[in-house]
Amino acid sequence: MPLDQAHVEEEEFDGEKEMTFLEHLEELRWHLIRSIAAIFIFMIVAWFIKEWVYGSIIMGPSKVDFWTYRKMCEIGRLLHIDSLCLQELKFDVQNREISGQFMLAITSSAIIGLLIAFPYVIWEIWSFIKPGLRASEKRAARGAVLIISLLFFSGVLFGYYIVTPFAVHFMVNFQLDPSIVNQYDIKNYLSILTTLTLACGLMFQLPVVIMVLTKIGIVTPSFLKEYRRHAFVVILIVAAVITPSPDMISQILVAIPLYFLFEVSILVSNRIYKDNLKQLEDEHI
Repeated sequence: MPLDQAHVEEEEFDGEKEMTFLEHLEELRWHLIRSIAAIFIFMIVAWFIKEWVYGSIIMGPSKVDFWTYRKMCEIGRLLHIDSLCLQELKFDVQNREISGQFMLAITSSAIIGLLIAFPYVIWEIWSFIKPGLRASEKRAARGAVLIISLLFFSGVLFGYYIVTPFAVHFMVNFQLDPSIVNQYDIKNYLSILTTLTLACGLMFQLPVVIMVLTKIGIVTPSFLKEYRRHAFVVILIVAAVITPSPDMISQILVAIPLYFLFEVSILVSNRIYKDNLKQLEDEHI
């Protein structure tokens, strides 16, 4: 290898000091400690406002005055469709364990802490990975923390305000016989709420993943278009896995935005791919 080329490749690492395996482990340990500390701090904050968290946020989709249901009713009035106005949710939420509510308070506080601390946790992960990347790889991932955080919170909001209310509405109002009364355990309700919202938050990361893979040359737009049908099948399988119950409405509500994100990822991949080609052409001029 020519000396000039070797010198350029060395500079691509921005002069980062090479670390031993044990030093990497120590660095990772501190990143994890800081991430856990941030989650714990927000967990404590959520604990002190747990009554508001449960009354307004967690139990929100179980109440007929929830934002989504009110907007549905407004749309129904404009379209003169009275069935869109929700009159009641036919179910009761119960706690069946002595320590159930106390443990649920801890669990929900931990979940809230993780959600709020998510951008900081991602930043800590990025800070650990960044020194080992080449300059071109760092440029490809520029602004990744902000984009990932925005997409994650967009997915969480979509799951909370769209997917969860429709899933809850369908499941609790589906009735085989009027004599059957719906009485659900609070753990089951919290599991559905958490799974759907967090799953949507993670699903919304698909464009970022495709963008990075295209930037480093692993994925191309033609590849994504060629396997579009296969991707649709995989999306249906993923939707069936991440939904906590076997009802079709939950799976469809999860599959639709995921497929939409896949189509958006194709557009993102096409844009990045053209930029890569243009960059190669400029280097050869």
